[in-house]
Amino acid sequence: MGHFEIGTEDFLLDGAPFRILSGAIHYFRVHPDQWADRIHKARLMGLNTIETYVPWNEHSPEPGTFLTNGGLDLARFLDLVQAEGMQAIVRPGPYICAEWDNGGLPAWLFTDPSIGVRSSEPGFLAAVDGFLAGLLPIVVERQVSRGGPVILLQIENEYGAYGSDKAYLQHLVDFALNAGVDVPLFTCDQPFGSMIEDGSLPFLHKTGTFGSRTAERLAFLRERQPTGPLMCAEFWNGWFDNWGTHHHTTDAAASAAELDALLSAGASVNVYMFHGGTNFGFTNGANDKGIYEPTITSYDYDAPLSEDGYPTDKYFAFRDVIAKHFPVPEEMPSRRRPAAETEVAVTSAAGLLGSLDLLGGPRTLAGPAPTTEDARQYRGFTLYSTEVDRGGVLTVAEVRDRAQFFLAGAPVGVLSRELGERAITIPSGGLLQVLVEDQGRVNYGRRIGEFKGLMAPVKLNGGELLDWDIQAVDVGKLGSLRPAATDLAAAAGVPGPSVAFADFEVDEPGDRYLRLDGWTKGNAFVNGFNLGRYWSRGPQRTLYVPGPLLTPGRNELAILELHGSTTRTVQFVAAPDLGPDEK
Repeated sequence: MGHFEIGTEDFLLDGAPFRILSGAIHYFRVHPDQWADRIHKARLMGLNTIETYVPWNEHSPEPGTFLTNGGLDLARFLDLVQAEGMQAIVRPGPYICAEWDNGGLPAWLFTDPSIGVRSSEPGFLAAVDGFLAGLLPIVVERQVSRGGPVILLQIENEYGAYGSDKAYLQHLVDFALNAGVDVPLFTCDQPFGSMIEDGSLPFLHKTGTFGSRTAERLAFLRERQPTGPLMCAEFWNGWFDNWGTHHHTTDAAASAAELDALLSAGASVNVYMFHGGTNFGFTNGANDKGIYEPTITSYDYDAPLSEDGYPTDKYFAFRDVIAKHFPVPEEMPSRRRPAAETEVAVTSAAGLLGSLDLLGGPRTLAGPAPTTEDARQYRGFTLYSTEVDRGGVLTVAEVRDRAQFFLAGAPVGVLSRELGERAITIPSGGLLQVLVEDQGRVNYGRRIGEFKGLMAPVKLNGGELLDWDIQAVDVGKLGSLRPAATDLAAAAGVPGPSVAFADFEVDEPGDRYLRLDGWTKGNAFVNGFNLGRYWSRGPQRTLYVPGPLLTPGRNELAILELHGSTTRTVQFVAAPDLGPDEK
């Protein structure tokens, strides 16, 4: 059995100085059959440790649950890290940010308005305890002291940017210790103001998060951490993208120079991200600093290892830097080869509004407009319905996050949170239906935990509309629409909102890149798996299709198109296209 501790100058593994050369891989953003490949390529770059967050909301989609199946099998992931001969760092939050939906906090948690957020409020602590009770046994039995790979466990996450509730932090520490955690505990915060002190406790090891001005950041950290090893717990070597902006990239040589400065200073590092992966399904987060900005499906992050698992110029630049300081393996990973290309035509489609009975059932709720939480819908799409006796101007307090309005089945218009829109003209009376898309819950700042949907009061000509039917649209049941789908004309586009279907053949294994030129907005599914959101506004132009999702022979593609397409064809193309960068 091993031993890992924090010495006066170094991390110590079995008594010997150990420099942490870590890379972030979020197991929940990578198909589980690709975990071993990504971990192996981290070692080939010269890294000796893998770091991951743990998303509470994924493991606990409902109260009292803790799922560990498939892509949530953290035990398997950590075992693969160990099989590669590497160490592991686990950062369970409970808040993780990570540009992930709600920063990892379950949306169901906040249906009780008395629950606190990232604080020592008793209801919040009780829920956190339930999460940690499910998680920590997995980590504890894989600590280095028990023959496993785990050497460090983080308490909270950049907490100093949010609060300074020391009782909350102490509670997290006490729970971890009582659960059997014996590896060192640490905190990470940005090296600004009082964040490092606010986000930690005196006896916890403090680390910084930054991606530039290394000497200055380390000096700031050393003032607040007088002894022990210096560590950048998130070395930001790229950035994430929002819809409607360019694709963010950072210069490989400049990032490599900052990494060299870190290693030359004797610091340990966790490269964030080493491999970003994908926000499959509806898992992306959002930011709101006055303007709501949802994150795109790709979490490529311009990381050394691309979204689809191939080394980039940054990978080789980082490898060269690490080789100046430490031995690196001789084996080199290969670059991406072109994927199989083909065009696929959808052959049938079913209208969404006419198929709602196959996707769940409505609930009638008296009173003001409900939230999506009232329908127990915590992600994706929710349909609101009510009868209006006349037309006029309809207003909402706020829409979260995008609402399509239909009268008697015909589209009326859209209200967008991004654009700050709150009013729409309804032409006449009739059945009013509103399809609301949760575009991702805010993952940073004070809007964490907010409700989704149409925020009351919803008024028509100044009078509040009461008594709504609300239905959670279950996209897991989209396959049930295919028998009712009708054939499409060869030359026509696909009207929305609808679900279009196609079959396509796969002769050889491997990844694919789905391009939806001419389609407007929605989600694409391969063999029932939700690849994520597409949107014509970009920057992202392709969706990543992991090879393990495909089977030899026939495969099914389903496209949930919200507005309409100019074509009924899509393409599987040779390589990903994440959009133009700012250069």
